[in-house]
Amino acid sequence: MCQSPKDASPATAAANRAAVDKYDMTDRQDFTDSRHGLIAELPGNVTGPDGSVIFDPTDFDYIGDDVPAPDSVEPSLWRQSQVIRHGGLYEVTKGLYQVRNNDIANLTVVEGDDGLIVIDCMAGVESARQGMDLIREHISDKPVAAVIYTHTHIDHYGGVKGVVDAEDVASGKVPIIAPGHQFDKYAIGENVVAGNAMARRAAYAFGGLLEPGPTGFVTCGIGIASTKGPEVSYISPTDLVTETGVRREIAGIEFEFLYAPDTEAPEEMHIWIPQLSALTCAENANHSLHNIQTLRGARTRDARNFARYLDETLERWGDAAEVHYGPHTWPVWGNANVAGFIESQRDTYKYIHDQALRLANKGYTPLEAAEVIELPDELGRNWANRGYHGTLHHDVRAVYTKELGMWDGDPVSLHPHPPVESAKRFVEFAGADNILAEGRRAVEAADYRWAVEILHKLVFAQPDNTAARQLQADAYEQMGYQAEGPQWRGIFLSAALELRDGIKPMPFTTASKDTILGMPIDILFDFVAVHVDGPKAADVDVRIDFDFTDRGETWTMWIRRGTLNARRGASGKTQLTVSGTKAALTGVLLQPGSAGRLAEAGAINLDGDAHALATLGSVLDEFDPAFPIVTP
Repeated sequence: MCQSPKDASPATAAANRAAVDKYDMTDRQDFTDSRHGLIAELPGNVTGPDGSVIFDPTDFDYIGDDVPAPDSVEPSLWRQSQVIRHGGLYEVTKGLYQVRNNDIANLTVVEGDDGLIVIDCMAGVESARQGMDLIREHISDKPVAAVIYTHTHIDHYGGVKGVVDAEDVASGKVPIIAPGHQFDKYAIGENVVAGNAMARRAAYAFGGLLEPGPTGFVTCGIGIASTKGPEVSYISPTDLVTETGVRREIAGIEFEFLYAPDTEAPEEMHIWIPQLSALTCAENANHSLHNIQTLRGARTRDARNFARYLDETLERWGDAAEVHYGPHTWPVWGNANVAGFIESQRDTYKYIHDQALRLANKGYTPLEAAEVIELPDELGRNWANRGYHGTLHHDVRAVYTKELGMWDGDPVSLHPHPPVESAKRFVEFAGADNILAEGRRAVEAADYRWAVEILHKLVFAQPDNTAARQLQADAYEQMGYQAEGPQWRGIFLSAALELRDGIKPMPFTTASKDTILGMPIDILFDFVAVHVDGPKAADVDVRIDFDFTDRGETWTMWIRRGTLNARRGASGKTQLTVSGTKAALTGVLLQPGSAGRLAEAGAINLDGDAHALATLGSVLDEFDPAFPIVTP
């Protein structure tokens, strides 16, 4: 039976009331700016082809504009959620429009002389399609002349097929402009090769398992919400920007790009539109502190590069920009405000980077540094630098990871026992009853961090210990209620939920059909390789050639010593050659058992010993999308 969330404890209520003193709650400029230029409200729910509701804006009606923060929501997070909850179509400046808050990311559209230029496409086809419908109803029905991806993250390309037809891109009619030498590799590799783990972690971080409400999901902070079960599409870029200063004229509008790799994404760029005096720093400048290390899981970022490229942007266009529009949150208007906004973001990332390494050089561990570093008041009291996506605490620790690696420098952490073995020894030494009593004492004393730490030992040693699970859930819940960062809130409240009610079904996956089919061939083999069960494959010796007939490429793949490798070119030692289109061969690689059916249907051709595919299939592992997190 599902258990209802509990109320905020008196200690949590007091902590959240006290937190108000840290903030300038009289500053209401963000409320004004976030509603500036409204043309039309959202028309209602975002729905899928089957009528299922992917996003319902009324889920957030409880976050009233003048409703004080409940005891169960940290007041800064509540304020940010009030600011972003209003969705609709907005004019940013004449000729530039945004649809906001029917998805975690924005849809930005520039109206050119004879076409529309779409900058970022939201996470899902359905939200992007609703956004384009608003554009066509209220702004222009001109055709899409180009699509621009600012960076490699799924919430900026996933809705592309709600914006443009793949055939128009393939024919060259509509270019897709994107940053970097290897956009496909980073966009797809990040979301697919490690996608199962990433999706599970993201469900915690983005509150995908929680019901909206004061004791559950509030917002994502940087955007309203991750929508439920959208269609995630992908079309590869056709025009790559690999250096700063590149210009493109599209539908009579000039765009100039600043290439900013290894920042918020491995491949990212800023965009200047001189005719509109409009600038975006993509996700390197937001009304939120960003992640240096995401909690969903991704490559660690370089905080110094955030600052470096923001400063270069100011140097190039800081004196001319009259509006900054982002792929998340709301714009900033006026040259002084735009420059001040970017300067403050620059200095925040630079401060985090420099102070983390200052303390590292003094011998502090990552956690020790994170506990003591605070932003100067001028930065910390700026709402745009608050932790609505990244947090100061985990960003400091991420700088260590980026610059010094995974080891914190303390020998005790270099070769510890795994969690279950450590927990069993701890419980045997201290006693289950004593641990439970100490956990209860800590909860009653509102020492929730210690409570979850000590009870973790008991839960991992005795996962069926209901009293320990319930008590740890209570502690996690109060930590969630006190968290300013919505991802911390989501993780702690999801932990409480699954400790009480068991593992929940996953609300989404990052490995959509389009992203899998869009993988470059080398990444496709990487994806197969991470499915190989090394011990099971240790004595396997198999080699198969794959002839991608629609790409004019042949690759040879082999498994020896428990390892799958692949390279371009046919092998003279192959046991089997499989020929077909990339889509068909993708199916064979991921599900070797489908080869016979595909061969009978004429989709592929098998030349050689078909048993080689059975051998491949016998060593491929399967991933459970709902693997345990808070229990062993």
